[in-house]
Amino acid sequence: MKNKKIEITITVIILVVLSSGLIFLNRGNNLPKPEVSSGIRGQFGIDKNINEETIDNYLDRTDSVYRDMRMLKDPGNYEAIGGDSYLSGFVRGFEVVPYPYLVNVTGLPEEVGSSYTGKTLFTQVSDGTYKANYEESLDILEYLFPKDKNIFLMCGGGGYAGMTKNLLVSLGWDKDKIYNVGGYWYYKGKNNVEVKNIKDGKITYDFWKVSYHNINFEELNEK
Repeated sequence: MKNKKIEITITVIILVVLSSGLIFLNRGNNLPKPEVSSGIRGQFGIDKNINEETIDNYLDRTDSVYRDMRMLKDPGNYEAIGGDSYLSGFVRGFEVVPYPYLVNVTGLPEEVGSSYTGKTLFTQVSDGTYKANYEESLDILEYLFPKDKNIFLMCGGGGYAGMTKNLLVSLGWDKDKIYNVGGYWYYKGKNNVEVKNIKDGKITYDFWKVSYHNINFEELNEK
C-alpha cells in the first residue's frame, strides 16, 4: 500500500513538471493578434509584431508550426533585388515547404523574371480563387499547415509567405492564427542556420541541414 502511494505521488510530480514545461515552451499563450506592418512591408503582409526582429521570442512553441516557403533553388533571379535564388540559410525550427509547388506563382517583381512553372497542388484562377489540381491537394495542405496550430510563415523577402497566407485564408484557415514573419534575408537573430558556404572562392550548399517537404506529383491523382 505504501509503495502504491509513492507511485501515485511520483506520477503527480511528473505530470506537474511536464505541464510546467509546456507552459514555459509556449511562453504565454497570448500571442499578439496578427497585424500588418505599414509601408512597403505591409504590401507583402509582413506582421508588425512577429517578424524577423522578434521571431526568436516565439520559437519552440508546441502550439505552433514553422514553415519556410522558399525552394532550395528558385529559377527566379532574386539576386537582381538583393536576395538569393538559393536557400542560403534558415531560422532554426522552420521546415521548408516550397510555395511554388502549392500554387502557380504570380506578381513577382519584373527584375526577378519567372519562377517555377511546373505542376502545383492548386491553380489561382482569374477571379482570385483557388482550384485544386489533385484529389489529395487539400489533404496535403492540411497536413503541412495544421488548422489547430499557429502558423509562422517565412521566405526570402516576405512575398511567398504573404502569398501562402492568402492561399490558406481563402481555403478556410483562420487568418488570426497565421503570421507572415517576413524574410530570412533580413534576419539577424541568434537562431540562424547557415546553408551557404564559401571556401577558397567556391560556393557550396549544405542542403542536408534542411527539413524539406517534397511533393511527388507523380503519385497524386489529378482531378
